[in-house]
Order: sequence, then C-alpha cells, then structure tokens
Amino acid sequence: MQIIQPHFHGIARTTQDYQRMAMSGVVAVAEPAFWAGFDRLYPETFIDYFRQITEFEPIRASWFGIKHYAWVAVNPKEAENLKLAREVISQLPEFFRRPTVIGVGETGLHKSTPNECTIFEEQVELAIQHDQLLLVHTPHLEDKLRGTKRILEILRGLPVNPDRVWIDHVEEHTIRMVKDAGYWVGFTLYPVTKCSPRRAVDMVERYGWERTLINSSADWGPSDPFTLHECILEFRRRGHSLQEAIELFHNNPARFLGQNPKFEIRPISVQVHSVEPAVAWTG
Repeated sequence: MQIIQPHFHGIARTTQDYQRMAMSGVVAVAEPAFWAGFDRLYPETFIDYFRQITEFEPIRASWFGIKHYAWVAVNPKEAENLKLAREVISQLPEFFRRPTVIGVGETGLHKSTPNECTIFEEQVELAIQHDQLLLVHTPHLEDKLRGTKRILEILRGLPVNPDRVWIDHVEEHTIRMVKDAGYWVGFTLYPVTKCSPRRAVDMVERYGWERTLINSSADWGPSDPFTLHECILEFRRRGHSLQEAIELFHNNPARFLGQNPKFEIRPISVQVHSVEPAVAWTG
C-alpha cells in the first residue's frame, strides 16, 4: 500500500527512518517548519533552517525513492518577538519559488497571546497574497480548545478559502468546530500531547474521512513515524477495505497537497477481490 506522510520533521530523524518508511510503503513526506526546542535569535538562523529542509532533506529522502516537500513559516512558539518574526516572514516569498515548497506552515497559535495572533494573521495574509496552502498548528492539551476557537475567529475575518487550509492536531473536543467551518482537519499521532491511533480511527468512524489527514508529526521528541502505520493497521483491523485505507492515507493528502501543482503525486485506485483485511484478529 502506498502512503503519504503529510506532517513529518525529517530534519530530526535518522536516515534509517527514511529507509524503513520506504520499505513500508511511504512514497512522499511533507515537512513543516517547526520549533527547534529553543527560541532562535537571528533571522539568518531561520533562513539556514529553511535551506536545509528545501535543499538537503529532499536529497536524503530521494536516496530511498521518497519525494520530500516542505512548508515554511514562523512557528507559533517563536512568534513573541515581533521584530524577529517579521524579518523572517519578509523572506518567505523567496522560498515559495523553490520547487518543493508547497505552502505556509506550520503557523497558528501556542499560548494564544496577542503577538502570536498578530504573527499568525500576518502569515495567513501572506499565504493568501501568494496563493499558498496553509497549515495551522493548534495548541497542546489544556490550551487547545481556547486556541482553536481563536484560530477560527481570526480566519473568519480573512478572505481564506477553506479548501486550502489544513488545521492540524484536532481532537475530540475540537474536530466538530473545524469540520463545520469547512476546513481540512488533521489528526496527529503523537504520545502524551496529541492523539493515539485508536482515537484517530474512532474519530474517523464517527465523523467520516472527508477532508481528513492523518500524520505522525515525528520530530526530535518522543515520537515515531510508524504510529501512522499503527493507525493503518487499526483501521484495517476494524474491517475497512484496502481502497478505503488508500483513500484516507494516500489519496486525501494527495488531494489536499496536490492543490499546489508542485506536489506531483495523484490519487490512486486499486482493484481488490475482497474488502476484508488479509488477516482477521481481535484486540
């Protein structure tokens, strides 16, 4: 089965991860700009980071036949310094012209401070101005509901096309409001602070898989790119067909990301003789 990993921080992973993902069916990854674990002090530090995810990571992924795409943005965890953030944002259009950059992300909110909201709004406006896809980070744990409501409020005040906006890290208490607003939703399979494979499949079964993306968001923290494969296994274990799995774990990201013509992978269809999983078991 071919799989697209739509949110993956390859810069923080080993080359062996790429190799194992390729052996497990991953054909493409998309890497959003993220927090390095500490606040960067200089615009040049961001620029060199963007260069790494747009120049070297595509090469590293290509060693194993995986297509690598990237997003660029100021992550909300580094949005408090308005002067620094704006200096970085002013240089983002240079990267929009690069062959593997597909949008602005991940932007969004962390603590929903006034400065974070300002930088989020300015990056949304930049994405609109340059016709870029938008990947939005929602806060962790107890701040998620408040932050998600604030994100939706900001987006309502801007001329965004919901078809081109992916709001990530949704959970049971935020999915309905995001879906009702017409945006793409993302489930992030990440220990402690986000979602488990079982919970993700529960939400898929309750709310459907239209406009839904599932990702591991594997980075430098306690994470694993293969939580995505665990989710596929759980999805199939519950009796969903191979074609349904392809729709959710390959075709949906191909549809969303493919709105940028740089993303060359298209939805696929397979002919199967049975909709039952190859192996049946309970657990």
